[in-house]
Amino acid sequence: MSAVFSHGRLRLYLLRLLADGPKHGYELIRSLENRFHGLYAPSAGTIYPRLARLEADGLVTHTASGGRKVYSITDAGRAELAARAEEVAQLEAEIRSSVADLADLAEQVEAGVRGSVRDLKQELRAAGQAARTAATAPLIVFGRGAGEAGANEQAADPKTTLVRKAAELAAEVARLVSLGRASTEDIRVASTVIDSVRAQLQHILRG
Repeated sequence: MSAVFSHGRLRLYLLRLLADGPKHGYELIRSLENRFHGLYAPSAGTIYPRLARLEADGLVTHTASGGRKVYSITDAGRAELAARAEEVAQLEAEIRSSVADLADLAEQVEAGVRGSVRDLKQELRAAGQAARTAATAPLIVFGRGAGEAGANEQAADPKTTLVRKAAELAAEVARLVSLGRASTEDIRVASTVIDSVRAQLQHILRG
């Protein structure tokens, strides 16, 4: 969303939302989240400083209601919207395009998660079969082969393999985040993927 709302355009879009009626900060956040079909929501730390600046510029005003500040657009705010009508229309078009792109990305992520879970189920079934086969097979140890047999038995343990892979994944995620190359939106999408995978893993492992 940084590209869509760059150069003060989020400030302009807040005016656009307030033109529909008074709202407190949380309602503005929810309005933006709904506008992006739940795929993006600004933080309170993003919204409130901009509202304060809009108020300082005389474009909005607020009243207290139920312990909250309810913001309303002023005549000066409506005049700015009118003067920047073309920019507002362009912003709306870019938001629609961005929503379509995010929806496509979410669909790709969902398909990838389904494939990953399917592969994981297959690996777990194969590991379980291998463990059962190893448990019923006679153990023959010749000299130095004892260590190799122990290593093979350990490698065949699906629980150990699963825990190791989970630890490797956590370490890789931490490494990629530490590089600082991902945008806030990329991190939010990745977090959504992890939540989805975790929920499906919980469903699988709890039987």
